[in-house]
Amino acid sequence: VQLQASGGGLVQAGGSLRLSCAASGRTVVMAWFRQAPGKEREFVVLINWTGGYTDYPDSVKGRFTISIDNAKNTVYLQMDSLKPEDTAVYYCAAGYQITRAAPAYAYWGQGTQVTVSS
Repeated sequence: VQLQASGGGLVQAGGSLRLSCAASGRTVVMAWFRQAPGKEREFVVLINWTGGYTDYPDSVKGRFTISIDNAKNTVYLQMDSLKPEDTAVYYCAAGYQITRAAPAYAYWGQGTQVTVSS
């Protein structure tokens, strides 16, 4: 499975961005992670391909929304009310286990930079 992420950019605090991740095939779950300079990769959100299950950590709950377009094999991450601490490289990932643990994901996209200015 190949993943192609897009949609990053520079935005002011309080603004919005939408990331996309196009997948060449299906697994069980899609997720987004992020990694800021000098920090470990952090779980952002996951969704199963049926769209019936999502999981958000408290750091993004209420601000980020994940959705899936099964016809296009594409997952979207709508990010609203962005904060400077959301600045990171965002990676989409695909796997077969519904988990927040990054090592469990078999496939990774190339990453897209999100920068939130204060």
